This record gives sequence, structure tokens and C-alpha cells, in this order.
Amino acid sequence: MEKQRCGWCKGDTLYEEYHDTEWGVPLKDDASLFEFLILETFQAGLSWITILRKRENFRKALDNFDYQKIALYQEDKISDLLQDAGIVRNKLKIRATVTNAQAFIQIQQEFGSFSNYIWAFVDGKPIQNHLRDHKEAPATTPLSDTISKDLKKRGFKFVGSTVIYAHMQATGMVNDHEIDCFRYKEVSLDRE
Repeated sequence: MEKQRCGWCKGDTLYEEYHDTEWGVPLKDDASLFEFLILETFQAGLSWITILRKRENFRKALDNFDYQKIALYQEDKISDLLQDAGIVRNKLKIRATVTNAQAFIQIQQEFGSFSNYIWAFVDGKPIQNHLRDHKEAPATTPLSDTISKDLKKRGFKFVGSTVIYAHMQATGMVNDHEIDCFRYKEVSLDRE
């Protein structure tokens, strides 16, 4: 029998695998949180499937999403990235990636980890939503507005409220799996 999944991922093998194994699972590891933040940044204005299809290219181009290395990128590396057809070649987003890596490190120094910082917005516990249809999920919330403003104040770029809410969904700060989806309860149990 076919598993019941959220409507947004049905019909694409890559989407379904991402949905089944990663989306909505609480992430507390700084390296993974940074990877998703960067991927969400590049996704702004594009579809998520486009970014997923380029994810391994991004991984190669961006030193395995190593924020320590990315924070040190100079103009020659930025120029190389702008020539890399395997990634999204948007100059502002590439520059934002470097800026965001630097700001990410500053947050780690202030809070001990980026995870400590970001998860404090939800008191360390995921928000449990009860969506019947993925189309009920908001694009933004007052909380994503607050996080976005705070990140911008700290120097981050391309972290509007929509990007931040998508990041919250992807990293399990909020469970937006449809209630009939097989992952809804599994992810809920992971959180206890």
C-alpha cells in the first residue's frame, strides 16, 4: 500500500525522499542548520525542487557548506562561483552566503551555537501544527517575522520572513506535515 504523504511532494522521487527522510525533522546541528539556511537563501524566488536538484552541486561548490571556509571567501572564489553552471549564479545571493557565514559565526560566539540561538525562539520545542492540507500552511507567521528581523539586525541577508518560515519547516522548528501524512506522527514522536 502506498504511503500517505503531504501533497506538495507527490510524484517526484527526489521530493518524496527529501520529504520522507529530512523535511520537518528537528535539526540541532549547526552545520546542518547552516546548510538549510543557505539553501533557503538561494531558493528565494525559485522552487524548492530546483534547489534540491542542485544541492550536491552547491555542496561541492561551497566546500560542503563549511561556514568557516565560506566566511573567508574572497573575490576570486566569488567569481568562480558566478561561473559555476551547477548552482544558482546570483551575485547577490552568493555574496549573501559569505556575509551570512560571517554573521553565523558571530551568533555562535555570542550564544555558544547557532542552534541555541534559533531554537530559543520556540523555547527549544517544535511548534506542532495540525494541517489537513499543505496549502493551509502559512508563508509567514509573526514568529518568522520576529526571527527575520533579528537575523537582519545581526547582518544576515536574504532572510525575509518567507525564507525563515521555510527554514523553520525544513529544520523541524515547526511540524507542517499534513495530519494524514505518515511522517506527521513519526516527526511528532521524534520531538518528545
